[in-house]
Amino acid sequence: MKWIVAIIQPHRLDAVKQALTDVEVFRLTVADVQGYGRQKGHTEYFRGQTMQVNLLRKVRLDIAVNDNFVQPTINAILKGARSGPGGKGQIGDGKVFVLPLDNVTRISDGVQGSEAI
Repeated sequence: MKWIVAIIQPHRLDAVKQALTDVEVFRLTVADVQGYGRQKGHTEYFRGQTMQVNLLRKVRLDIAVNDNFVQPTINAILKGARSGPGGKGQIGDGKVFVLPLDNVTRISDGVQGSEAI
């Protein structure tokens, strides 16, 4: 079992959800987060004053999958999250992290392991 964490652009969320649905991944958690990577923020103007905005709005997806769904899930996220001409991707599109998942317990009935996912 793996826990996949993806940080993506907010406007790409619907495309990523559709790509995940296409590969039969239906369970995910979505959270609004803030952060920055290589783009290091941007400059805005407020009431005539220049302001450096260091934290950019992003969306975090948390997805627990069984081992046979890891690569299809990653591919779906890449397909849906890439922006730019031809979907080739740009700086700021996000990252995908894959972490080991030792155990999962479904609260409602106590089922554990890969069946709980």
